[in-house]
Amino acid sequence: MNKLFNKCSSLISLDLSKLYSRNIKNMEFMFSNCSSLKSLNLSNFNTFNVTNMNSMFNSCSSLTSLDLSSFNTINVEIMSGMFSKCNSLISLDLFNFNTKKVKNMNGMFYNCSSLITLDLSYLNTKNVNNMQGMLAECSSLTSLNLSNFNTINVKDMSYMFYNCSSLISLNLSNFNIINVKDMNNIFSECSSLISLDLSNFHTNNVINMEYMFYNCSSLTSLNISNFNTNNVNNMGYMFCGCSSLLYLNLVHFNTNNVINMKNMFSYCTNLKFLNLFNFNTNKVTDMSEMFSNCNSLESLNLSKFTTTNVINMYNMFSNCSLLNDLNLSNFNTNNVNIIKGMFSDCSSLTSLDLSNFHINNDTNIENLFYKLNKNCIINCKDKIILNKYKMNHKFK
Repeated sequence: MNKLFNKCSSLISLDLSKLYSRNIKNMEFMFSNCSSLKSLNLSNFNTFNVTNMNSMFNSCSSLTSLDLSSFNTINVEIMSGMFSKCNSLISLDLFNFNTKKVKNMNGMFYNCSSLITLDLSYLNTKNVNNMQGMLAECSSLTSLNLSNFNTINVKDMSYMFYNCSSLISLNLSNFNIINVKDMNNIFSECSSLISLDLSNFHTNNVINMEYMFYNCSSLTSLNISNFNTNNVNNMGYMFCGCSSLLYLNLVHFNTNNVINMKNMFSYCTNLKFLNLFNFNTNKVTDMSEMFSNCNSLESLNLSKFTTTNVINMYNMFSNCSLLNDLNLSNFNTNNVNIIKGMFSDCSSLTSLDLSNFHINNDTNIENLFYKLNKNCIINCKDKIILNKYKMNHKFK
């Protein structure tokens, strides 16, 4: 009976209390896209034999309540997208749900944007391996209880809390993420989160951390002290837009395998201290806008950065307007094809050591020193840079 009422978009009311459903095994997309449905009676539904509830209520966008107290979900294995885009649901009680066999909760509550509180502490998630986007776009949630979640088998948590923009706090102290490989966008756009303690997160197997804390703009406290980043290859936009963070010590980060650091710290506008002293950037190819608009940073020591493989340094330090101490002594730019705007609006720099900079004829160097402090002394031997900028800037 999968897709039984799928796309019955004009259906307003449905009473299935007398439907014999004992033998049904598949309820996938059963009420999907019943976008006008306001009343649904499932009071005598027998779901004992059901194994698949994928997208069962997907896009029932007019439902404000849903009584599932009769549901027996003991044999269900798939709940992905089950309530996705039920964006008028005000409350949801799953207290009776037995989820011990469920393996997939991908997008289960995606875009339930009217839910204010959600208690999932009673869900058994021991066998779940996919939580991608599980609570993404639940933008009205202010209270979320995941206190008994068992995440030992989860491999994908990407977008899990994406745009839970009303959450002020989030307790994940019970999470075991030892098998998780993908955490891209997991907290992205959680713009009301003030504090986040991830000290219990052991990220040994994580490969992707792209956009992990993107635009967590209210975050003032972030504990990632036990992060193991040995296998991570993507940190692009990881802390971008964390505009309330004052301090960030990443001295424990192992970045040996990271290829992408694009916009990693951009728009961390209040960041005053940033420790990247042990960063290994041997494999990084993209550093574009990495520190752009970090306009509270005064000092940045990148003396251990190895940039041999970097291709893109576009706007790397753009609008770091208070930066007065910048160590680039080991920078190698032989393979870089764009350094456009790299130091633009660095209006507080008094000296700049580019003695190791060597660029090619086809390298884009437009606006390299745009609005750079006019009194900044630049140590540079590269003829291409000198020929273009020697008339308007001070070279040593």
